[in-house]
Amino acid sequence: MKIKIILFISAILTIISCSPKEQKVTIAAAANLRYVLDEIKEQYTKENPEVQLQMIYGSSGTLTQQILNGAPYNLFLSADTKFPESIVKKGMAEGLPINYCYGRLAMWSSSIEVSKGLSILTSPQVKKIAVANPSQAPYGETAVNLLKKFNLYNQIENKIVWGENINQTAQFASSGNAEVGFIALSLALAPQMKEKGQYYVLPENQALPIAQAAVLIKGQENNKQAQTFLNYIVSPKCSSLWEKYGYGLAIKKQ
Repeated sequence: MKIKIILFISAILTIISCSPKEQKVTIAAAANLRYVLDEIKEQYTKENPEVQLQMIYGSSGTLTQQILNGAPYNLFLSADTKFPESIVKKGMAEGLPINYCYGRLAMWSSSIEVSKGLSILTSPQVKKIAVANPSQAPYGETAVNLLKKFNLYNQIENKIVWGENINQTAQFASSGNAEVGFIALSLALAPQMKEKGQYYVLPENQALPIAQAAVLIKGQENNKQAQTFLNYIVSPKCSSLWEKYGYGLAIKKQ
């Protein structure tokens, strides 16, 4: 009996050792991508069950610092082009950055009518305005540049509460800690935000669409699978998901 048990265990171990190795791909992604990437991930893993996608979300600046300090990410999906280019300049990228989508800046509120745009910011009703840290979050940088462009920054600087990233900024607004938040349109269109408040998309003559770029990180295991995933997200298979969350496509539909 003992011999049979030993042989059975040995057979199981042999099967396990011979099974295909799971291909894990770790992706550092800008916080504004959380909802669209969750859906893309679900779709992709159904088609590629042998690949495990691990998403790490944060501000583009914070993720860049982690990469430069050796964090084992395969792929970096930034909220701009500047941070991926800095990784290329440091010699830590495989190839050049690839533009994968265009994002839009929006104002969001659960309690204030935002359809009049920037003019509401100086209203006494608006006591706090949530903005992402401009040194770390490209959408925050775009918001600050916008406010300065229209000579509003100095008028409302004392109202600003700074979020670590765009997700935290959205949380400040949705929780009522700020009457208005400058957030990514993609977050305003997420079910959790869409049902709780209203949004106003900044027109292109005020804030241009934000080009978002991706780059592969040099020397990581499973980078071939990471490249395959990057090719997938810019393919027509994902076009409807990008559009669902208000992103402009980096490729033409086929």
